[in-house]
Amino acid sequence: MNRSGLAVGVLTVALAASLVSRQPAQDARLSGALREPVRNGWTAVHLKGSPAQVGFQHGYLLAPEIQDAVRVVAAGFEHDTKRGWKFYRDAARETFWPHVEAEYRQEIEGIAAGLAARGVKLDVWDVTALNAMTEFVPYYIAWADRSGPQPPRPERCSAFVATGSYTKDGRPVIAHNAWTGYMEGQRWSIVFDIQPARGHRILMDGYPGLIHSGDDFGMNDAGILITETTISQFRGGFDPKGVPEFVRARKAMQYAESIDDFARLMTEGNNGGYANNWLIADRNTGEIASLELGFKNVNLRRTKDGYFAGSNFPVNEQLIKEETNFDPKDLSTSPSARRVRWEQLMAEHKGRIDLGLAQRFLSDHYDSFAKKEDPNERTLCGHIDLSPRGSGEWQPPYGAAGAVQSKAATAGMAERMTMAASMGHSCGINFNAAGHLEKHPQFAWQKPFLRDLPSQSWTEFTVR
Repeated sequence: MNRSGLAVGVLTVALAASLVSRQPAQDARLSGALREPVRNGWTAVHLKGSPAQVGFQHGYLLAPEIQDAVRVVAAGFEHDTKRGWKFYRDAARETFWPHVEAEYRQEIEGIAAGLAARGVKLDVWDVTALNAMTEFVPYYIAWADRSGPQPPRPERCSAFVATGSYTKDGRPVIAHNAWTGYMEGQRWSIVFDIQPARGHRILMDGYPGLIHSGDDFGMNDAGILITETTISQFRGGFDPKGVPEFVRARKAMQYAESIDDFARLMTEGNNGGYANNWLIADRNTGEIASLELGFKNVNLRRTKDGYFAGSNFPVNEQLIKEETNFDPKDLSTSPSARRVRWEQLMAEHKGRIDLGLAQRFLSDHYDSFAKKEDPNERTLCGHIDLSPRGSGEWQPPYGAAGAVQSKAATAGMAERMTMAASMGHSCGINFNAAGHLEKHPQFAWQKPFLRDLPSQSWTEFTVR
């Protein structure tokens, strides 16, 4: 090399060194955190440390997704309830925040700090309101405006848990598909691996910005697996002085070491928000349970040989009478038709249920009321967008809603802290946003946010 070439090389190295020295050192709060590349529609993040650290990592790694999520949820709330985002921010600050315990306040504050570090202008009240999104409608709104028109009661999700003589190896198998509007459900695409400083490690699916799963499928390293489906047409009540459901759900996932622990943590301080039938499995004992958590009525059933299925069908007769407007005799409704289908599938496949069958169940298109294959609001793999009936008071005919993703796990997978997940309809049917809006222009208000929802392959996720 000649002298001029050497000089240029030295200058280049010196310039590079100068540029590197100007790069800010990585924030110490990101130590141990990782965001994986998107796999088949899912984004996996690994969070580790104190509540403030876990929160900061969450907000920092998922800042664009959280910003987008707030916009989508705010638009949906404004359309459905005629209330702007400020109403929900105020409710988050005045009603929910006073009953969030210190550990989860620190995590939420950490999320806001992580967002700020990425230049996203959302604060603690935005993040708290986002976490309470499943409690606002209809639970909080029905309480806050008792004299006004009542909001729709969503009928969300299909799920089961089985064990003993029903499963291939005699150990628990659990599965769930999430039903939401496609607009928000397309974003329910995060896999969280959380290793907190206290409590148990968690693997769960979730929504950007939430400290809990929100659609509630997950496991912890103590051996507890959980999922849920909402209680249809619930009108049981709401206690503004109670503990938010998003706090109880996260705490139960993090600290439960038994079915009794989970039931206790979910019941203590119950505010009536997001009333669900929780399905629980203990991989250590092989026992499974159903916790039907209303506001006035709480019912825990358990077995080591059997199954529990969820289709938004309220089970306990007293709960049905006192806390819902549900008619269990009408077999044409989505919850009733899906309940019948679960019973058929469990009986038909008794002794053979494993991961493969669980995945197949979640893509099932048999309408038990019409007695034919027809993907619609009455099938386990929900396609409300294809239904001329819609789904009760929740969705009008051809509403852009249904099953948006699926998850499943066996006891053996839970021992490895592994779950299988499928984004979109696991049946293989794709949703085309532009085509749907062209056919059904009444949903044009969703155009800025509604995306295609392709059916993607089952993918396994594990802790790292």
